[in-house]
Amino acid sequence: MTNRKRVAILISGRGSNMSALIHAAKAPDYPAEIIGVFSNRAAAAGLDTARGEGITTAALAQSKFETRLDFENALTAILEAWRTDIVCMAGFMRILTPEFTTRWQGKAINIHPSLLPDYKGLDTHARALADGVAEAGCSVHFVTPGLDEGPVIAQARVPVLPNDTPGSLAARVLVEEHKLYPEALRRLAAGEVAYPR
Repeated sequence: MTNRKRVAILISGRGSNMSALIHAAKAPDYPAEIIGVFSNRAAAAGLDTARGEGITTAALAQSKFETRLDFENALTAILEAWRTDIVCMAGFMRILTPEFTTRWQGKAINIHPSLLPDYKGLDTHARALADGVAEAGCSVHFVTPGLDEGPVIAQARVPVLPNDTPGSLAARVLVEEHKLYPEALRRLAAGEVAYPR
């Protein structure tokens, strides 16, 4: 497929959602290609996975920079050198500055393990269980300056079972994440969805 969108993935750990995106992009009719994987942790296991797939990788530690903005400017320079069209956050554990999110507005997406706008931030599954909700799930959304506040592109739902723990619920939601993220990226790369103007 020609004119595929060039996608960079940002990770901090093992990158299981990254792997799902890489797998999806191998389909000849998929409208995006994974051209690079970046991590803020040089030891992130997902970097080895990406290298094993023949994908370019880069790593920078924020601690090496005086400010968060300096770090993000260096990250943007890498993304621009890769000629990135779309940025996918996949377990990238950094709060991003308004300057970065504005630069990539409409081109950066993230996956979150809750049905946004519910349970933004961390410990989503424990908080959902504590509230006694009947269902949980995950959301893919555009990245904006506010934490997990960007417009939602797609969601998947799973029922909460009577004996669920945060771990068991997280495991079932993760299965859906690995389906939802590639589909949401496909829709964005194909021009079926766009950031609301």
